[in-house]
Amino acid sequence: MRVDVFNNDVEQALRRLKKLMNREGLFRELRQRRYREKPFEQRAREMRECIRRSKKADNKRNYDQ
Repeated sequence: MRVDVFNNDVEQALRRLKKLMNREGLFRELRQRRYREKPFEQRAREMRECIRRSKKADNKRNYDQ
């Protein structure tokens, strides 16, 4: 990942880098990889995420109508 620094404004470049990393899901992945996740925990987490995504999409569809 690369961020350019303009006018020696390092703080702005760091904010931009942090935003990019957040969009890529890097912080979330680092948090998940901190501890080993057992296979049944991984399946349960993925199922929860799937349900959450489907509910979110369903709510968005119902809102548009």
